[in-house]
Amino acid sequence: MAATKREREYARKRQEKWEQRQAQARARRQRTFAIVAIVAILALVGGGFVVANLGGVAGPAASSTPQAAGSCPPAEYGARSGGDRPDPSAAEGRTWTATLDLCTGAGDSQVVVDLDGAAAPQAVASFVSLAKQGYFDGTACHRLTTSGIYVLQCGDPTGTGTGDPGYSYGPIENAPEDDVYPAGTIAMARRGDDGESIGSQFFVVYQDSTIPSDTAGGYTVLGTVTSGLDAVQAVADAGVEGGAGDGSPTSPVIIEGVETQ
Repeated sequence: MAATKREREYARKRQEKWEQRQAQARARRQRTFAIVAIVAILALVGGGFVVANLGGVAGPAASSTPQAAGSCPPAEYGARSGGDRPDPSAAEGRTWTATLDLCTGAGDSQVVVDLDGAAAPQAVASFVSLAKQGYFDGTACHRLTTSGIYVLQCGDPTGTGTGDPGYSYGPIENAPEDDVYPAGTIAMARRGDDGESIGSQFFVVYQDSTIPSDTAGGYTVLGTVTSGLDAVQAVADAGVEGGAGDGSPTSPVIIEGVETQ
């Protein structure tokens, strides 16, 4: 396919996905307004309150407002619901292929991942379910680390490092005994010392990293990148905003969609 034709195809897909995300965003806003109204009524009547469940970070949270990347559509920030936590049996004990369509400061790219439904059934069942719902569409990868550990963290629609799909799960699955996560590893983020706090946030290891276990253990490894890791490496090469070793990537990353099969 010629470069110009490929670019037109990417543009067409971006427009279609943007229109889909706009419709989904309108529906989410309507649900949010309804929930806020109900909570307000309950608060007036019975003095009740709702406590948000924070979770899903593998370390300090990054900036909550990463910028849009070049010609990429802006990320859509805000809490999203992932429905009910799927049963691990939904992973079918097999290998799934997930294709992440990314728009970055360097252009459009795809990252293809093999998900191990046998070794990490709960994590894979959850990831596949969220992907099919479009939960990741239009979200930004909010955190990049370039010192000590080498990961790009994604999957939080709020962009704050504290978002989740409305549920959490555990225990930790398929964590390496030696705490070594090779380049290309896809693993689930969580709160420190809490093995039951896994949600939607995941990280891509772009360079071999030793990530020490805490009192809860290591981090659930749900798959491996089979192609496209160079796109993540390019983001890492651009560094972190402000020159720090941990924060929002200078080259923003927008997940335009995730397909699974």
